[in-house]
Amino acid sequence: MAPPRFGLNRFDARSVDAFAADVRRAEALGWDAAFQPDSQLRRRDTYVLMAAAARVTERIVLATLLANPINRHPSVTASSIATVDELAPGRTLLGWGVGDTAVRLIGLRPARVLELESSTRLMRQLLDGEAVDVGAREPARLPHHRPVPIWIAAGGPRTLRMAGGVADGVFVRVGTHTANLKKSIDEIRAGAAAAGRDPSSVRLGAVFHTVLVEDRARALAMGKSMAAGYYEYSPMLFDPPGLVWSGPDPEKLKRERSVFPDFHHAPDLEASGRVVDFLPEAAADAFCLRGAASEIVAQLLAVLRAAPTSFDYVCLHPIPNPTAPDDPERGFMARVAREVLPRVRAELGAGA
Repeated sequence: MAPPRFGLNRFDARSVDAFAADVRRAEALGWDAAFQPDSQLRRRDTYVLMAAAARVTERIVLATLLANPINRHPSVTASSIATVDELAPGRTLLGWGVGDTAVRLIGLRPARVLELESSTRLMRQLLDGEAVDVGAREPARLPHHRPVPIWIAAGGPRTLRMAGGVADGVFVRVGTHTANLKKSIDEIRAGAAAAGRDPSSVRLGAVFHTVLVEDRARALAMGKSMAAGYYEYSPMLFDPPGLVWSGPDPEKLKRERSVFPDFHHAPDLEASGRVVDFLPEAAADAFCLRGAASEIVAQLLAVLRAAPTSFDYVCLHPIPNPTAPDDPERGFMARVAREVLPRVRAELGAGA
């Protein structure tokens, strides 16, 4: 099995220059991709940051993970990502999704599946240089069009199936349990087949929340918070692993216990994990990687080997969410690059 490209989705965004320098450091450490959320109330402008990183890097893929059709019109997003691709030719990728946190923080609702589908089709046409009838006097065109791939990040069955029909690739966001990964990939392939596409032509990626914390109790609490975060948005993900939510409604819990904006993004993930301590350890195992570096290696290898197919990309989302610049020696970026990725790549490469 060939190893996937490994990406990171948290960088030093205190300033544009700090972000660019951090992505350059990731490239030097051996990361393959730099993913950047598009969340206007939490971070600086995504495309300005990506453009700055493009100027100081040579190899690393620059990608949104994720942008959405609510906080920017899809034509604006297409124009922005095409402009970034001028600075980093062939190494940009547009990660696209419903936009949970980014849009909820401004009081809007996430995109519906049909909105996600229509916006993907519009951007694909614009990025391919086609004229698009949008109901204006003249068809819409993107004069600086570039063939940037569009990947949809998805977890629910309807979104996964739609993504298989229209996207260049799909980032599966369903945790780490083999049953959920297999079910998701089956949905993607079914969607591709229904749309008359070759299912094998749709590339695949995965997003794994990664709790690099040696203290077992702390890691377990954060893992339970990750499981709760998946449940509050996609409760059906508890069914394939045979898990049961035995506590109060997650929205009620968040209100009563001051968890904001959600279990995935709470400032204190250990505290939010204690709120859902009723969840079994198996729930944490089903939705994240956790523990010391050696444990992360073993878990990641087990997940990738058990998956029904290989992934083109794996995004390792650092938990707890960084609140300060990453320590250059002991921070998540450096430790995973030195203690996890070489061992995983070597093991998978040896078995190819």
